[in-house]
Amino acid sequence: MHLRYSYRMYPTVGQRQSLARTFGCARVVYNDALTMRKAAWKTDRSRIPTGVLAKSVITDAKKTDARSWLGSVSVDALQSSIRDLDTAYRNFFDSLSGKRAGRPVSLPRFKSRKDSRQSLRFSRNGFRIRGNGKLNLARIGDVRVKWSRALPADPSSVTIVLDPSGRYFASFVVDIEPDHLAELDTEVGIDLGLTTYAVMSDGTVIDNPRFLRKAEKKLKAAQRALSRKANGSRNRAKARRKVARAHARVADTRLDWLHKRTTGLIRENQAIYLEDLNVRGLAGTRLAKSVHDAGWSTFRRLLEEKAARYGRHVGIIGRYAPTSQVCSTCGVQDGPKPLSIRTWTCGACGTSHDRDLNAARNILAAGRADRLNACGGPVGPGVAIPRRARPVETGTHRNAGRTGRKPRVAGAAGIPVLQRGEDVTRR
Repeated sequence: MHLRYSYRMYPTVGQRQSLARTFGCARVVYNDALTMRKAAWKTDRSRIPTGVLAKSVITDAKKTDARSWLGSVSVDALQSSIRDLDTAYRNFFDSLSGKRAGRPVSLPRFKSRKDSRQSLRFSRNGFRIRGNGKLNLARIGDVRVKWSRALPADPSSVTIVLDPSGRYFASFVVDIEPDHLAELDTEVGIDLGLTTYAVMSDGTVIDNPRFLRKAEKKLKAAQRALSRKANGSRNRAKARRKVARAHARVADTRLDWLHKRTTGLIRENQAIYLEDLNVRGLAGTRLAKSVHDAGWSTFRRLLEEKAARYGRHVGIIGRYAPTSQVCSTCGVQDGPKPLSIRTWTCGACGTSHDRDLNAARNILAAGRADRLNACGGPVGPGVAIPRRARPVETGTHRNAGRTGRKPRVAGAAGIPVLQRGEDVTRR
């Protein structure tokens, strides 16, 4: 499996100028290649091969006066920008055909020099790690890197990133084997929220840290100072970096907190079950700031990535499951309840429930049912394991010959299937 390891870089003034030049050249090559592909598609619906495209926008362009400065940077970074364009088109077509899951991916767009985030990629031929710990980049030199941890394997590529706050990062891609942990017999269901970040089925409660809310005072002061600076001035550029650093501090703190919480959950549980929350829909309501501050999507993504690496299971139940309406003791659905009701008593069995804890227990039961469905697992809390369906054999129905219907044939897992010419409306 492929993993990314990111480290902080500290280039010198001269190296920053070289990186800025390389950023610009890679951006121009990307935009030129995108222009050629759009023109070819508009003309005769053709696709230019990658080799022909690279020769046109890199090799031949260096010989012209308009693009002669492309020869001052590493050709490896320029070729990587062409490969990035191929990846962008492939992601678009895979999303269009349904091969790529998730949100729809749009067509590649042109890059701007005014983008707050700049990046470029070097393949294995464009970089090497020196014995003294410095990262050597082609046409840039040896750059000092803060190695916070050792790389588990030789990297296949490195991406140099300049973030809006002016920090440089080196992101390495390494290929490692999954490191499965010892199996456990503990499973947990998690109900995510805003008042409390998470309530688990075993009663554990994780408080919501609210990193953005706590930093709002400093952010407001920095953004107010930015609004008073003249456009295009150096003071405005410095104020913009100050705002970006404040936001980066919040984002880094949140990500560090999420990494620690998800790692602890993966190490302590064999299976973790979550509810499929409509984060995108909630982000359009009055709770948008709190929803974005919580980082539910990142929490789920980190859990799934670490579960795949360490041999754990993460199950996602449907977002329309009535987890807050069903009694986790007797399984009776007690109807919808407003968010202001945090505790309620089941009318059937008289059990008093905390709303979030009851939902977490129902999520655990629903997740177990989905995971153990093939083995006959329980469907809900307090419900006995259902009897397995027996295969339907041909000619064993009592009225098979009297109704004139053709005998049913058992399909997969004993599910009857229609015969050719059988009318489905007669059943």
